[in-house]
Amino acid sequence: MVDIRVTRHYGRLLGIVTLAALLTLSACGDREARGDYPAANGNNCLPDASLIDQHGSAVSLASLKGKPVLVDFIYTSCTSTCPMLTAKMAAIAHELGPALGADVTIVSITLDPEHDSPAELAKYAKDHDATGSGWIFLTGPPAQIDQVLALFNLRRVRESDGSITHSVAAFLLGPDGRQIRQYDALDVSPEAVVADVVRARGKV
Repeated sequence: MVDIRVTRHYGRLLGIVTLAALLTLSACGDREARGDYPAANGNNCLPDASLIDQHGSAVSLASLKGKPVLVDFIYTSCTSTCPMLTAKMAAIAHELGPALGADVTIVSITLDPEHDSPAELAKYAKDHDATGSGWIFLTGPPAQIDQVLALFNLRRVRESDGSITHSVAAFLLGPDGRQIRQYDALDVSPEAVVADVVRARGKV
């Protein structure tokens, strides 16, 4: 039979050790605790590839170079994480104010190009308060979307019910198209992303 006093003592010790570890992690990894991480990918994420925006116009990813670009991945029929991702981006867009478009571009790339036409993306943008200048929604041939995902070390998996399993990561690219920061987009604060954008523009 286990001595309950020993079990309780062990439990208290484990709790103290766990709390100390959490405090240490909080002190040493404050940025990471906010869902804001150093880039772990040196790829050129804005290659000379053309996709189609929500207005039906061709957009060369390479043409977006020259200022920071904030990228996330969504699809219009998603009813779980994608609306939350877009709401976070909308909050970031609000924080950016007139800098959006002038100093930074937001790009949302569909994970369901088989179904997300420019018209579907335009409707999604309107429904989610994402119609401001400087925010582009992109679709294109599925193979090309997969190639772009691979540059971010991501992939999409279509489930039997038609939904798509995917990462909730977002990425801040520098003016050269290479990653500066990566985010857990559901956890990171809009203020943290805007601060990274300001640093990327060399304003601090």
